[in-house]
Amino acid sequence: MNINLPRRKDSDKPGMLSAAPGTSFVIIGANGAGKTRFTASMVEQIGDKAFRISALDGLYERRKTSASPQTLRGRCDATVAAGLERGGNLPTGLELLLAQLMHEEMLNLIGYKLAVANDSQSKLKRTKLDKVIEIWQEVFPDNKVLINSGKILFSRGLDPENYSALKLSDGERAVLYYAGAILYAPHNSVIFVDSPEMFLHPTLTSSLWNRLEMLRRDCAFCYTTHDPDFASSRNGAPVIWVRDCDIEQNAWDYDIMPSQDGIASELYMSLVGARKPVLFIEGDSHRSIDARLYPLIFPDFTVRSLGSCNKVIEATRTFNGLASFHRLDSMGIVDRDRRDDKEVEYLRGKNILVPEVAEIENMFLLEEVITTMAKVNGTDPTRALQKVKHAVISLFKSELRQQALQHTRHYMKKMVERRVDGRFPDIDTLEKHVGGLLDELNPRGMYENLCREFHASADSGDYRSILKVYNQKSTLSNCNVAQLCGYTNKDRYINGVISLLSGNRPEAEQIRLAFRTALGLS
Repeated sequence: MNINLPRRKDSDKPGMLSAAPGTSFVIIGANGAGKTRFTASMVEQIGDKAFRISALDGLYERRKTSASPQTLRGRCDATVAAGLERGGNLPTGLELLLAQLMHEEMLNLIGYKLAVANDSQSKLKRTKLDKVIEIWQEVFPDNKVLINSGKILFSRGLDPENYSALKLSDGERAVLYYAGAILYAPHNSVIFVDSPEMFLHPTLTSSLWNRLEMLRRDCAFCYTTHDPDFASSRNGAPVIWVRDCDIEQNAWDYDIMPSQDGIASELYMSLVGARKPVLFIEGDSHRSIDARLYPLIFPDFTVRSLGSCNKVIEATRTFNGLASFHRLDSMGIVDRDRRDDKEVEYLRGKNILVPEVAEIENMFLLEEVITTMAKVNGTDPTRALQKVKHAVISLFKSELRQQALQHTRHYMKKMVERRVDGRFPDIDTLEKHVGGLLDELNPRGMYENLCREFHASADSGDYRSILKVYNQKSTLSNCNVAQLCGYTNKDRYINGVISLLSGNRPEAEQIRLAFRTALGLS
């Protein structure tokens, strides 16, 4: 079945999607982007070959049975629905489903008994309820389902107590509802599932829908979600990204997402779903200073931690390469570490910000940050800054040769990789080339030049130049900046800066400006 997708904002020509039996596709977008209206437009276009299910409606919505064949309520026996409605309360979708399953089970049993009474060789047919029970016990192997006196009951483990579906958790009831509801979809239809991850544990969601798709291989499945993890679990399925909706024009801004190389699909979809420019950073998303600091420096960006600097560089490159599709700006931030000016210039040309300090801990040693935090806590900002500068310069002097050695090592490693990463016609040429690298690169000469430069910075008291090259995480603790600014230790000092940035005090903007300036931004 070929489906005409809804009208685009910028074109009268709609998109086209194939929904063959046994396939699936995903509609994804941020909250408020128009996914639900987009899906409803598709359902209207497909007509009676569309079938919609939603666990939220199935578990909590109570209404009279609709005549529409596009829903479970519209495909259930009218007498079953009427019997439930006579009880006073209107039934939920799950209550109607269980009643319908039990009704069909009883009709099957009656038919079998009549056949046996007439000496027929008839066998009990496999019913929808049998299939639902089979799936239920695959998902919850320790739980049992019992049919007793026309009721469907459940038990858990070795507990002899049986209970009704009303005592199941939301997740258990959702599995029950999904497993039963899809069995009522018309043959060769498109089953539209709203928020397929709702009420389900993440470890269960993907395997459940894999199993349900196998159960209805005659149908196509369309999932509407804002969960990128679920969308990426539909391996190979087309993903329609809905960006925005014009209600008056009944048109959408959407696209079918391309495949991506170099960036995980779930990360890509979560970023485009946020509809904000993207900032890739180093470090762990929960514990690193980067992840705590940069969202406060760039509040208008979606900030994602990727771990290593190489991942940041690659993700920024890939994401910017797809800019014509997602129309979002992106940039990255990596520590300067021991990069030289040429390497920094190259990265900045690729939208990778490189701060004018060696590592993120040094950002907290910027002059403006120290004086601002000292003022906030009522300590003398001039004294604090002078003492911190003196301590940092002294520490740098004591490690100067080791720092120069580490910078030399970094440079040599990069240069050897570049020089050897070439084409050589034979081993003799490669051997000759490698043999001449020592004289060509001259590591001792570079080391001695760096020692002279570092001595000059230390002797002249060039504090900013030292922060630019000094890679030593313990400096933040050893320079006593926390105590001089009124804190007991460096962690409390860092927390103090981050706490200030989280608020609206004028001092927060002063620190934010200092950090942005150190990143090369005004």
